[in-house]
Amino acid sequence: MKQQLIFFDIDGTLLDHDKQLPLSTKQAIRALKEKGHEVAIATGRAPFMFEELRKELEIDTYVSYNGQYVVANNKVLYKNPLSTETLAALTRAAATNDHPLVYMDHEDMKATVENHPYMEESMSTLKIDRYPTHNPKYLEEREIYQSLLFCKNEDEAQYADAFEQFRFVRWHPLSTDVLPAGGSKARGLQAVMDAFDFTAERVYAFGDGLNDIEMLQFVGNSVAMGNAPDDVKKAATHVTKDVQENGILHGLEMVGLLK
Repeated sequence: MKQQLIFFDIDGTLLDHDKQLPLSTKQAIRALKEKGHEVAIATGRAPFMFEELRKELEIDTYVSYNGQYVVANNKVLYKNPLSTETLAALTRAAATNDHPLVYMDHEDMKATVENHPYMEESMSTLKIDRYPTHNPKYLEEREIYQSLLFCKNEDEAQYADAFEQFRFVRWHPLSTDVLPAGGSKARGLQAVMDAFDFTAERVYAFGDGLNDIEMLQFVGNSVAMGNAPDDVKKAATHVTKDVQENGILHGLEMVGLLK
């Protein structure tokens, strides 16, 4: 039986501010697995955005799209797609304000426009080798688990008020995740915990973003990165060092998972 179940966010948690995997983090993940722990990822990213990282760390259980697409031991465990009809309505409303969207399923992502400065600036910060190509009909053909709405923070409220079926979680000054209402990493974690028969007391989670708050509040043992905003730190049981300062290794030692 696996001893503990540990979830790690990616950006700002496993990966540093330059989107690099610190050597100390890679070694710590290997040490956890050698001790018999179950290691998983919990991220807002799409599965195709962290495939190389999964292979490098030999992790085959993950919560992606902030809990909307969950895989355990390389098998799909849980899916919670956005309403196609409501997403189409959001698209029409956003178009009147020149706010593009990106539709994302488990394999790819497509944009409602060919290019846009908001989209270019925010997507570039992810430092991935893929950029959304233009296909406004993509939502009609696939299950969409998450969308990206590109707008400034002050423009977001109008959409949140008009589309209560969706939850908007900002990840960049020019972009916000669009999730099903009630969707969160915590729901994805629960699906994995049920599949592996783990209680909350045997589950740990590390994160640094606003989309990690529910996850950190949900598990029995939570660790916020030193680079996390204050609201995230308040949601966690513990606060470790900055990701640039071997924060993962320090946090694992702090909670007693590694020595």
